[in-house]
Amino acid sequence: MNALVAFDAAARHVSFKAAARELNVTPAAISHQVKALEAELQCALFQRHHRGVALTETGAYLRIALQTGFEAIGDAVAQLKRRANTTAVTIGVTTAVSSLWLTPKLAQFWKAHGDISVAQIVDDTGDAPLGCDISISYGIAAKGAGDRRVLLHDTIMALASPRFAAAHPVARLDDLARLPLIHFQSNVAGWTDWRDWFRALGYDGPLNNSHRVNNYIIALQAACDDMGAVLGWVGLTRSYIDAGQLVPLLPDQVEPQEDFQITLNRHAPARARLVHNWLLGAARSV
Repeated sequence: MNALVAFDAAARHVSFKAAARELNVTPAAISHQVKALEAELQCALFQRHHRGVALTETGAYLRIALQTGFEAIGDAVAQLKRRANTTAVTIGVTTAVSSLWLTPKLAQFWKAHGDISVAQIVDDTGDAPLGCDISISYGIAAKGAGDRRVLLHDTIMALASPRFAAAHPVARLDDLARLPLIHFQSNVAGWTDWRDWFRALGYDGPLNNSHRVNNYIIALQAACDDMGAVLGWVGLTRSYIDAGQLVPLLPDQVEPQEDFQITLNRHAPARARLVHNWLLGAARSV
């Protein structure tokens, strides 16, 4: 490649000296590279005379071939750069985190970075979607897990609609355990359920198994519709609490070992790192 680059510069300028200035080397270095290429091809590429050099027929043929090749390479590089700048940053996320936290944050992100497209890959199977630039998951951070950071460290409360809370006054944990409870059945490893929540507060008695759903947004909606109590991750459900749609039934909060974590794929492009860092900053500012 070095010999071809040297030949291309010399052929365009029809001068070893001018080629040397362009490539910031000595004329002798250009001459050496061209001679090496001529030896490899077993033919002369330049006619040398006391006033300078001139391309042979073979040299002219090679110059055209190289020009076509370099132009094709340049077009391919430019196309890849354009694609890199327009391809969406992909984020793997669950329905709950997407709806309750990520989508509102991205609405703010686009106000400052409208040129960066972001695509959410929503999956509730418990497995992080493969190939995403960024993934948001719930669990205990593992050592050596790459560029994985804590996004949100949340606490969990028992929530219900104001009407349900007024109709079912709760003073103790066993009062709550007897009420209709909305159980969210999750595939996410480590997801805290009602049994885990009660045990963390020292209660291991019987629980009411009134309602079971497999979607956290539906669980919250069921609670808003007065169907029972639901476990609320305080940070995730902040919009419901601030709007008065859900209220705490007890002041008790459980702090789980698990966190909502954000992971940046080590092969992700620079714009994905920008999104990743912005989301971390947005989480810290809450």
